Amino acid sequence: MFPIIEQQKSPQHTADMGEVGYTVHPARNAEEKFDHAIHDHEPLGFHRHRRNEQHDDRIGVHHAESKQQTEHGTRSSDRRHHQGHHTDIAIAVFQPAYQQLQHSGADAAHHVVGQKALRPQLVFERTTDIHKKRRCIYAKSLTELRKKEEELWRDLADGIDYAAGEMTVADLVDRYMNLKRGLKPNSLRSYNTAVKRIHADPFGQKAIKTVKLSDAKGWFVFLHDSGFKQNTIGILQSVVRPAFEMAVEDDIIRKNPFKFKLSDVVPKDAYVRNALTREQQEKYLQFVQDYGGNYYDDIVILMGTGLRVSELYGLTRADIDFERHCIHVRRQLCRTAEKPYFVTPPKTKSGIRNVPMTDTVCAALRRVVKARASTKVEALVDGCSGFLFLDKSGMPKVAMHLENYMRGVQGKFEKAYSKPVPRITPHVLRHTFCTNVQQAGLDVKSLQYLMGHSNASVTLDVYTHSSFESVERAFEQIAGNL
Repeated sequence: MFPIIEQQKSPQHTADMGEVGYTVHPARNAEEKFDHAIHDHEPLGFHRHRRNEQHDDRIGVHHAESKQQTEHGTRSSDRRHHQGHHTDIAIAVFQPAYQQLQHSGADAAHHVVGQKALRPQLVFERTTDIHKKRRCIYAKSLTELRKKEEELWRDLADGIDYAAGEMTVADLVDRYMNLKRGLKPNSLRSYNTAVKRIHADPFGQKAIKTVKLSDAKGWFVFLHDSGFKQNTIGILQSVVRPAFEMAVEDDIIRKNPFKFKLSDVVPKDAYVRNALTREQQEKYLQFVQDYGGNYYDDIVILMGTGLRVSELYGLTRADIDFERHCIHVRRQLCRTAEKPYFVTPPKTKSGIRNVPMTDTVCAALRRVVKARASTKVEALVDGCSGFLFLDKSGMPKVAMHLENYMRGVQGKFEKAYSKPVPRITPHVLRHTFCTNVQQAGLDVKSLQYLMGHSNASVTLDVYTHSSFESVERAFEQIAGNL
């Protein structure tokens, strides 16, 4: 960071500014030059030519043994003991290589070269951190250096690992992810995508000790302005926030700059899923039945049970109890680009449940069982086989199959319906079921169980949608008691 004079050809050169000769030491790194200057008690960078005793014009360093400091800059050496940590502190002030020093015969010990004051361009302190490794702190002025020095001593007093704070955000996230265990495949995939984004972003190369609250908020705002949705930024926060919290617990930094509510910084812009009205449900089912395809019963069952599509396609014959009109939800059948098929437990522990069937749903499941073709070889996925829902090739269906079908139907249904309709997806069918059951009068805790939610607030705030008609009907039922 500061200029180092290199010996190339001859030990004697002529300066660019005029006939001023000097000799130099062989090129060495900054710390070696600094140690050499301290050991010999000579100003670093001042090397006299023995014949003409001119001063090197490239570097100026002034040495002060007492507390008195001149306006031209100082270099001092200090030793401190703090909480058992021994720290060497040395300060040096450097002049730029291009600045011409006006010599008027004054000796270097007077710290004056002519009548022109030397403005310090680079100041650094060399310290020994808690790992007994030498570190250098740089500043552009002594005032700034003193401020950094105070912060350093405060960190040492509180046991903060100043050196570890030099690691980048990307390195910290990697360290955190290496300790994560028990993530579900979908969650792991989302986290890995977030980690790749952090590595690719310039923010990921910042030293973690330099990241402030305003930096963290500013990064999220920048990402949102660049086109990232709040949900995507939320996944990033779910990675960096615990990573920085780990750094706080490890005494690497003092505060977690990502401890803030995301919605206070980035506006909500997620797609709002609206439940289908009774009329839309009937029209859509009729259109799908007429349109054809191997998905009508799938849609009927989802709309009548509120199952997640991965839960539906994870069903086997053993999971259906036609006598009790009950579906046992035990697993999800999923697929990713890396793994064509794999089985996982439901999204939450509450997802393991028994869901009652209406007559309509029961009839649809009977059709599925009857129409299921017997295959020569049953697909075995993580120890499970006999999946009820198969595609044309006889392989188990996954969410992607139904999503693609419903995407193709959407535009045609809108034209046929001749009215604005919400975008219909498998998850919208789940919203529709929840809203229908809630409006029918089922209590909240029972509805939470049916939906497989771990928290009732999710059931009420996200999945239920009220209308004036439903409120009006409910009000009429209690009006007589008012």
